[in-house]
Amino acid sequence: MTYYLGIDIGTSGTKSLLIDAAGNPIAEATATYPLATPKPLWTEQNPDDWWNATKSTVIAVIKKAKVKSHEVRAIGLSGQMHGSVFLNARGKVIRPALLWNDQRTSAECDEITQRAGGREALIRMVANPALTGFTAPKLLWLRNHEPKNYDSLKYLLLPKDEIRRRLTGELATDASDASGMLLLDVRKRNWSTELLSKLDIDPAILARVYESEEVTGTLRSDVAAELGLSTDCKVVAGAGDCAAGAVGNGIVRQGILTASLGTSGVVFCHSDTPQYDAAGRLHTFCHAVHGKWHMMGVTLSAAGSLQWFASQLCSELMKKKGIDPYEVLNQEADHVAPGSEGLFFLPYLAGERTPHADANARGCFIGLTNKHGRGHLARSVMEGVGYSLRESLEIIQTLGVPVKEIRLSGGGAKSALWKQILADSFGQKVCTINAEQGPAFGVALLAAVGNGEFKNIEEACKATISVVEKVAPRKPAQKKYDAGFPVYQRLYQSLKDRFVDISRL
Repeated sequence: MTYYLGIDIGTSGTKSLLIDAAGNPIAEATATYPLATPKPLWTEQNPDDWWNATKSTVIAVIKKAKVKSHEVRAIGLSGQMHGSVFLNARGKVIRPALLWNDQRTSAECDEITQRAGGREALIRMVANPALTGFTAPKLLWLRNHEPKNYDSLKYLLLPKDEIRRRLTGELATDASDASGMLLLDVRKRNWSTELLSKLDIDPAILARVYESEEVTGTLRSDVAAELGLSTDCKVVAGAGDCAAGAVGNGIVRQGILTASLGTSGVVFCHSDTPQYDAAGRLHTFCHAVHGKWHMMGVTLSAAGSLQWFASQLCSELMKKKGIDPYEVLNQEADHVAPGSEGLFFLPYLAGERTPHADANARGCFIGLTNKHGRGHLARSVMEGVGYSLRESLEIIQTLGVPVKEIRLSGGGAKSALWKQILADSFGQKVCTINAEQGPAFGVALLAAVGNGEFKNIEEACKATISVVEKVAPRKPAQKKYDAGFPVYQRLYQSLKDRFVDISRL
């Protein structure tokens, strides 16, 4: 028998998934770890937590599936994008990693833009403007604020690539994940020597860039023994979680778009050529499909907004045994009419990325009255996230990108109500597919391609992924959201300057 392993280093936990040669999920395991917020809007994690979670989940999956060590032929890696792992010359982690939703680097973004010769010049070099979530600003922050740590820096890796280093000893990344560092020439799919020079960054600190299905190494003997695998087990380059999740949803050709409801929300579309939003509202990155690209809009707090609401404002539900607090909130929200009786939620709990790129943005409930209850608040959170994703969708459509089918993914897509809200808000059918394992499934397929199981990732997706459900928009609700959407958009514009004032308090 032949098996392939997908490992996804997420923000809240790591998931390992084992599939067989036909792409059928065999076993999976998840391990969680903490997120540190040393200051408001700062987020950090200890890479050792990722490594311990990787080992425990892989061991659990191998034990659960009862497979022999030599039967697992290849591993694919996915992970949260943009995070910064700083290593010294001995390969030791210098400090906790700064994550994708960390917002401390506004000054460094301005510095990068200035050094590049302006916003347009920067987009020409690396396809994207400087955003606080990206990796390059984090590197400059280390240089500006922790010079001793910067002086000891030897290598800079992304989260999944730190796990690769510990698995294989190799320093490698893939084009999709590297795109989010703001250091990659996205068109040429390799590091931008021009920008690196302007930023005074030594390219030697960066890993070699591979295509997602390419083999980057095999397991070290001590690691193979600990995990119950073989030293012949290959490790392919893999992909950043957004591209990996898109592969896991079959978004490997034009016309199909995915909207993800994970901790963050992502609207992702495939492109055969590198396309750019001149205003820089969308990201243009390399895809995990060999020689292809994608455009992507990001809502930093999507399902994370509902998680915040449940954990911080509905603690009594979270503590009750024998109930699913999210199911209770879904039921209560479902009894509220579309539009939440005039209540709006701006999902900017961690600032925002698309289309505003505003680290100062804050989450808000707007329109509260004494008529509103918990169900209204829960529904308005779902609707606010829906409006935010719709902003990215409309930008994509404005750029002339065809959208023939929208596939939903992520934990939030398990909610029947949230699926319906998105269909109503988008004014278009939304679909779910037979594969629910997301990025871990996507990189497991890439591992299969890398081992020669399939000719390419397009063939792998065609053989393993199919639509199982379609949800159509309801006309009355669609009209309600069409009326509410411009109001939602104007709320940010009205509050933008106040967000700046709040950030200074």
